Amino acid sequence: MTQNISLRDYLAVRRSIPAFQMRDPGPSKAELEEILRLAVRVPDHGKLAPWRLVVYRGAERARIGEELLKLRLAIEPELSAELIEVERSRFTRAPVVIAVVSRAAPHVKIPEWEQIMSAGALCMNLLVSANAHGYVANWLTEWFAYDNRAYPLLGIGDNEKVAGFIHIGSSDFPAVERPRPELADIVTWVGEAE
Repeated sequence: MTQNISLRDYLAVRRSIPAFQMRDPGPSKAELEEILRLAVRVPDHGKLAPWRLVVYRGAERARIGEELLKLRLAIEPELSAELIEVERSRFTRAPVVIAVVSRAAPHVKIPEWEQIMSAGALCMNLLVSANAHGYVANWLTEWFAYDNRAYPLLGIGDNEKVAGFIHIGSSDFPAVERPRPELADIVTWVGEAE
């Protein structure tokens, strides 16, 4: 399933596919292990590995969706039928969902902010690694990434935070380009060109 294009060409067209447009097949366990092995090769000042991964697959995804629905209904008991289905399907839209969990903490030498950015880099590397294996991927957070009541259900500890949920699968939908910022609007040049 691997595609052979240059890194430069890949980055010129890299695009996330919405999770609701994903379908089976997802990566096998062996493919997932390789995706993860490549993805953890991120900047990590102090070699702390200030993150960990939780991989959700199979029927467990549907069970988690039902439990998340119960939590959401406790907050908003008047959810529409459509939103009930959205909540129920949070973890079944893609064949595989991976939580990137930040374990950033105060450290004598390494700023906590750098540890948090390392988790963000891991999220991006997961997208790229999944794409390199021929799969589509999307980085989402969702409301339950910020709700500690969902953490025990998701296997996340009290002193941890969710950097993102990476959805991985296949898709028949074309990757549609979206507007990108103009460099003139976001880049400040300091000094003269050589």
